[in-house]
Amino acid sequence: MKFRRYAAALGAAVLPLAFAVPTAQAEETVTFSLNELNNSGATATATLTANDDGSLHVQIKGTGYTANAPHAQHIHGSGEGREFFCPSQSTDDNGDGQIATEEAIEEYGGVFLSLTTSGDVSADSGLAVDRMPIADANGNIDYSRTIPASDLPEGLVENLEHLHIVQHGLDVNGNGTYDLKALGESVFAKSLGVSGIPEEATNPAACGEVTPTGGVETGAASTDGPESLALFGFGGLALAGAGGALLLRRRMAEQV
Repeated sequence: MKFRRYAAALGAAVLPLAFAVPTAQAEETVTFSLNELNNSGATATATLTANDDGSLHVQIKGTGYTANAPHAQHIHGSGEGREFFCPSQSTDDNGDGQIATEEAIEEYGGVFLSLTTSGDVSADSGLAVDRMPIADANGNIDYSRTIPASDLPEGLVENLEHLHIVQHGLDVNGNGTYDLKALGESVFAKSLGVSGIPEEATNPAACGEVTPTGGVETGAASTDGPESLALFGFGGLALAGAGGALLLRRRMAEQV
């Protein structure tokens, strides 16, 4: 069973990111659409530009998100040129109608880069909710950040065509917040020893696979390996960190 294998590896699931400055190269831009997951209503367009100085500019504009709520978002993939996928509905192993993080981890793999608004972008910031984009009162997200070469994991720029983005957080029961009433407590959070976190806050809301300019398409590849075991992609800290859990609870309290 996917989750059993996943949970058994939690103690050792630290995504080995080797940070290095990529060599200078010609500017490359890839664009793709983020499509809703779990009937979240969230859709977006993302553009990733690898600049000739080795930095990466990320722009995401979307709508249909839970208003006034944080939405964790990450670039998923591998520096080895391996490919992962946005999860299909068949990933819903327990048949509850929702694709949960622990069910989808083998399809979209571990976090390669955390798309925070400031500060650290490593997998350890996977749920730094105080630095994740917050949808406005109309449910729109407009995210833009240039990440310097020194902060990018090795192989990311060279493998833009193999990457994709996952965003999290959805309001299933339409009451304007993440709560326990709709889906109960997050199985993923509980597996990390954190209780009281709504499943709504951690379930994926949107995902998009990259189609680079020029029409190069992504394809199938094995998902065996350490990337598929990283916590929500978060290299080992994630929601289990007391700071992350408290910040998420605080943010949810602010919505009520």
